[in-house]
Amino acid sequence: MRNIELRHKFPYSLSGRSLKQMLLGTALALLVTPILAAEAKQGNELTLGGGVDVAPRYSGSDENRAMAALVLDYSMVNGFFVSTTSGIGYGNSIGKLNYRAVLSYRAGRKDRDVDSDSTSYGSDYLRGLGDVKGSAISVLGLGYEVTDWLNLQLLAEVPISQRNNGAALHFGIISPLYTSSNNSVTLALTGSWGTSKYMQTYYGVSASQSAASGFARHDAESGIYAYSLNIDWMHKLNRSWSVVASAGVTQLAGDARDSSIVQRETSPAGSLNLTYSF
Repeated sequence: MRNIELRHKFPYSLSGRSLKQMLLGTALALLVTPILAAEAKQGNELTLGGGVDVAPRYSGSDENRAMAALVLDYSMVNGFFVSTTSGIGYGNSIGKLNYRAVLSYRAGRKDRDVDSDSTSYGSDYLRGLGDVKGSAISVLGLGYEVTDWLNLQLLAEVPISQRNNGAALHFGIISPLYTSSNNSVTLALTGSWGTSKYMQTYYGVSASQSAASGFARHDAESGIYAYSLNIDWMHKLNRSWSVVASAGVTQLAGDARDSSIVQRETSPAGSLNLTYSF
């Protein structure tokens, strides 16, 4: 069953320096592939790939940026997995109920355009706000398969480091629209709620920040801050090769939408990857 993906990836803009890093990462992935493959038991799966992601420079930005994506996912039949898109964790199911616990990373935010090798988002538009440091986070998830075409999921995203960045909850309604031997299409509607610390960190403007940046002061309270609609398509070219595409839109809500740093309430995002699994 498909899970809500928080997509806490390390972003890479498409420049010469980042492409060198991507090639280095690919080389390292190829070096560890024989080790992982040798240790794999029947039912384990290793997926390698790459492509491009398109997303806003920060939540609320009116500018998008393209980032090269490196896919390295290793899932074991016993439920443990390591993934560049999700993190390190364990997931399993009991009947129609599934659960997972993941150690992941929430990217930080800079008050300037970020370098090509940065693991943070950022924009010059935010000058004076100061930086938000990235957080190691734990993600706890529960899902329930109501019917073959309707799944419910709840994710709790809690920071382990930089705890003042705040926690968030994500509730998802997921529907597998179409499934065949070569294609699968999935639609997901997600609502996101943040604690007062989360909201103030990413959408608030304190008095000192207002004085330094010129943005109007904004106190963001806990509440629902976004709704997202995503559609994912996976097309199997053959037994091993697949094309994975995703497109979506996020609508900010509540105190997030009303923030003085928000330039655009509705933002598109998408990705396109080519993967090889064995």
